[in-house]
Amino acid sequence: MVYDIAINKAWEGLAELNTGRNFSVTFFGDEYSVEPAKKQVLSLACNVPAKDFTAILILHYLAQEIKGLPALAGQWLTFRELAGIEGYEPAFRKRAIEPLISKYGSNPQGLFNVTGRLPAKKVEGADAAVILEAFKGVPALIKIWSQDEEFSSDANIYFDASIVKIFCTEDIVVLAGIIAGKL
Repeated sequence: MVYDIAINKAWEGLAELNTGRNFSVTFFGDEYSVEPAKKQVLSLACNVPAKDFTAILILHYLAQEIKGLPALAGQWLTFRELAGIEGYEPAFRKRAIEPLISKYGSNPQGLFNVTGRLPAKKVEGADAAVILEAFKGVPALIKIWSQDEEFSSDANIYFDASIVKIFCTEDIVVLAGIIAGKL
């Protein structure tokens, strides 16, 4: 019910592209079937409809994919560096950063365990860092720092600058929360 307006708008946006066919979208390594005629986004791994907030992200991504995904910019930006984030930073911190600190702050190396179950790879940076591909062409860089004598543990999620051509700020907050939950 909370997402009714957003999901209806996402379906309308897809309908405007007038494709008339079904699609398959990979999200965090799982396949989802998108059936516009039924207005259904189905997880093929679980054979259940996607949660509304997941379906909205998938529909927004799919609409942009149909139009043409932007090339990766090759520039990692923090959420704070993205345009139009005013007012969203507290939600981003609560949904994404705090759960990462809680889970990995005392053991950053534990982050590397995700590389076996998610489309992620270990990279250099911070005390632990991975690049995770949420969607094809939508990578996220996750960095964890452990506590030391001067600073408490911290975390951050960086996005390729191209993400703003795919998702709105609200979608990026939701995506970051999903990333934190999957890690």
